[in-house]
Amino acid sequence: MILYGLKTCDTCRKALKSLGEAVEFRDIRSDGLPEGLVQVAYAQFGEALVNRKSTTWRGLSEEDRETDPITLLAAYPALMKRPLIDDSGTLYLGWGKDTQAALLG
Repeated sequence: MILYGLKTCDTCRKALKSLGEAVEFRDIRSDGLPEGLVQVAYAQFGEALVNRKSTTWRGLSEEDRETDPITLLAAYPALMKRPLIDDSGTLYLGWGKDTQAALLG
């Protein structure tokens, strides 16, 4: 299981703590996002993958905001809603009750 997020994100830290040693953490700011993963995640989650409430989003120009979401996430990985969890090919977005139930039983 791989958790993509930010080491400074409280939600990512909660997910990491709950999942324990069963998860590998990848910081999207320093490691980036695998290109194929972004496309698959966008196909599954659509616009929900882009965090439009983030500081990064608010700092973008109107022109940048109109860019294709996949290109935008490649350029600004911190725009992704977090965490994105890859559990052997099954993707989960966020750390809500539904994700917790699916991963923690």
